[in-house]
Amino acid sequence: MRAMSNARIAAIQYYPVKGLSAQTLQRVRVEPGQTLPHDRRFAIVHGASGFDAAEPAWKPKTNFLALVRDERLATLHATYDPETCSLVLYRAGKPVARGRIDTPMGRILIDQFIAAYMKGAAPPPPYKIVEAPGHAFTDIPEKAVSLVNLASVRDLERVTKVPVDPLRFRANLHLEGLEPWVERGWPGRRLRIGGTVLEVFKTTVRCAATEVNPATAERDMNVVKALKTGFGHAECGVYAKVVEGGEIAAGDPVELLEG
Repeated sequence: MRAMSNARIAAIQYYPVKGLSAQTLQRVRVEPGQTLPHDRRFAIVHGASGFDAAEPAWKPKTNFLALVRDERLATLHATYDPETCSLVLYRAGKPVARGRIDTPMGRILIDQFIAAYMKGAAPPPPYKIVEAPGHAFTDIPEKAVSLVNLASVRDLERVTKVPVDPLRFRANLHLEGLEPWVERGWPGRRLRIGGTVLEVFKTTVRCAATEVNPATAERDMNVVKALKTGFGHAECGVYAKVVEGGEIAAGDPVELLEG
């Protein structure tokens, strides 16, 4: 493995609404045992969802609208303002819905648009945007930060023979300056990133959500098959817990700690 002296944070992203688009940050402060602030803070439940906002508990992604099944979500671009709790949805560059989703009326405005937009979708209506204080609608039960190695994504392109957009992997931290696939050996190890320490605890096994082109919303690539065919596994990226809180900024070095 090449020394990690060149490893750095290439991009920081969070996903305010599960299944919708990312927002890019230049810097962020993280707290021990937590996700990035506002990451997967909201989700859109459907008529068959078993989620109860009054008694929040982790549920699999199938309980919510998500790209694994609902690729048309990728045609929407979402912007979220944490200061005002305002969500704006765009399609083809034009705003199509907006609302303060910390208020009943604001949620209704978003819900009404989603109901019309998702009409005929596989999961039954009604569709409602939900949140629960302190809860994150992540794909795994643990509160974590997800990382993807951009060198691994580029190596995957040797198999796919076409460019692979890293946004397919919906990670929080994009890492640059590493050898491909070194991250698969990180579970149980700690990383120092900026003013934080993260402990990697598992690799990320990919699903059909990665088939969806984040720019076109088309299912145009079988990423899971490409991973299995080219590398003998379906992993791309890792999950890490925040052990020591602090600030992470784009360009910060990434150091693999001893032990």
